Amino acid sequence: MARPRFLPDNFTLMLVTTVALASLLPAHGEGEVAFNLLTNVAIAALFFLHGAKLSREAVLAGATHWRLHLLVFASTFAVFPIVGLALKPVLSWMVTPQLYLGILFLCTLPATVQSAIAFTSIARGNVPAAVCSASASSLFGIFITPVLVGLVVIHHDGATGASPFDSIGNIMLQLLVPFIAGQLSRRAIGKWVERHRALLKIVDQGSILLVVYTAFSEAVNTGLWHQIPPLALLGLLGCCAVILAFMLAFTTYAARWLGFSREDEITIVFCGSKKSLASGIPMAKVLFATGSLGAIVLPLMLFHQMQLMVCAVLAQRYADRQRAAQAAQRATTGVVTPLGRDGNAESSANAGAGR
Repeated sequence: MARPRFLPDNFTLMLVTTVALASLLPAHGEGEVAFNLLTNVAIAALFFLHGAKLSREAVLAGATHWRLHLLVFASTFAVFPIVGLALKPVLSWMVTPQLYLGILFLCTLPATVQSAIAFTSIARGNVPAAVCSASASSLFGIFITPVLVGLVVIHHDGATGASPFDSIGNIMLQLLVPFIAGQLSRRAIGKWVERHRALLKIVDQGSILLVVYTAFSEAVNTGLWHQIPPLALLGLLGCCAVILAFMLAFTTYAARWLGFSREDEITIVFCGSKKSLASGIPMAKVLFATGSLGAIVLPLMLFHQMQLMVCAVLAQRYADRQRAAQAAQRATTGVVTPLGRDGNAESSANAGAGR
């Protein structure tokens, strides 16, 4: 029997179930430590498998795709803060002053890494470019975000915490080292990974589900949901929805207006419209006083959950369109454009080299 069209896809249902589970049974104590460790292992495995899957030529093509990276950086570090400031007349009466500072802080953060790459992979976008763009955004954001906070979030106090170089070390250890290890292992296990693409999909989706559970568990455990007036919380949800919708529309139409391919458009949308919870929480601890930290990070937590939900649906829709296009091509010509070594069409693997 055909699946009713009004029902969401299986992955979206898994995300909703994961949020409900974290709300009812959040991880505590040793369980929370175990889930954080498992999440880190899953993220490292994701980058290792992507490193083993991607050809050296595809990685170089992604790294040199400067037009794509420039648009993603502009969206992340310029358009986002402008949107947050421009919406102040509307947002200031929808949320408390501290929550609005949290929204501005959200707009200054770097892009998320693991989920942006995972969604790009699920949607059949330009994965090499996503790896390079998202990783670079996270690294440079450690230095750019404090500057933007000083310019955009006009007042903050109690700037204490760990050195930003500790965050760089964590990013290198958790993301870049596994990816490089996968690249070095490609000659030995690359063909095996190609034959077991289902494993990569499981790791893609599994890492996102683990991030959702651990992040939402932390929010529930800290009791933030009970510290904000219901109307302000409702207004905050609306603010996050407006900002996310605008950025998704901006990245989509900017990519099309500038003539990027469909695979590049997917990468720009998922890398240029997302904000990193993993980077944002440590940065907030460095930049803001402990007493105001709860309200500052709450917009980021809600935006993070919202972007995962919405991007899960978008990724599935992009993938469905790709499959439908291939099916139509097969029906009319009997030939389907072969997939390149990075999992996309041959023409998209080299999309960055010609731009």
